[in-house]
Amino acid sequence: MDKVVASAREAVADIPDGATLSVGGFGLCGVPIALIDALLEQGAEDLTTISNNCGVDDQALGVLLYAGRIAKTISSFVGGNKELARLYLSGELEVELTPQGSLAERLRAGGTGIPAFYTPTGVGTLVADGGIPVRYDAEGTVVATSEPKEVRRFGDQDFVLETALTADFGLVRAAVGDRHGNLVFHESARNFNPLCGMAATITIAEVEELVEPGEILPESVHLPGVFVQRVVVVGPEGKRIERRTTRPRPGAAAPAAAGTESTEA
Repeated sequence: MDKVVASAREAVADIPDGATLSVGGFGLCGVPIALIDALLEQGAEDLTTISNNCGVDDQALGVLLYAGRIAKTISSFVGGNKELARLYLSGELEVELTPQGSLAERLRAGGTGIPAFYTPTGVGTLVADGGIPVRYDAEGTVVATSEPKEVRRFGDQDFVLETALTADFGLVRAAVGDRHGNLVFHESARNFNPLCGMAATITIAEVEELVEPGEILPESVHLPGVFVQRVVVVGPEGKRIERRTTRPRPGAAAPAAAGTESTEA
């Protein structure tokens, strides 16, 4: 089955208001930027996003935040986005904080049909006991908090029950994909992408390079095409560095000033 669509705009055209999205990436690495930008143009709102972090200021998922399109985010880290903090503390955004490893496993469980699992992460904290602020009102008063979770003892250790996460649509970015939807991610850009692709009913993959079926060795596939419904070719352009950090090399000229630039990572 040829799953290639003509453009990012066409790929996201049927994402409705109120949809839940699982979105790959870590910081700005491996983020499906073309699909996010197309979704911004498409206009869907009242979205729930599941991602490691909800973008950075006005980049990646941050563009949807600035446009007021996201109603709730399920993330493990929100410290890199000032607009998210403003929306959260002013009562305009619901935030469900989840430990990073638990977030990854919740997505994997959703993709494999496992409804819940036990983990030691969070035992003895607000993660298990409940009480993490989920929503504030306009005056900055907490109006909703996380619920307590089941804690069960196995052997001599306590474990907290975490439930699986699933999404209506998954947005991922891969280095290479074929027409059947088999995907290969480049090094650390793999991050949450396979998990977000597994957990969604309809997964849309933007790929830098499209190859024909059979050109990717089966053992090299990171996300099989059975999890992917649409593929759009976007090329390598548009990727950015979140924080550029350099140090002088012996005998070399001083590095350029810190800033944002294209990268092949």
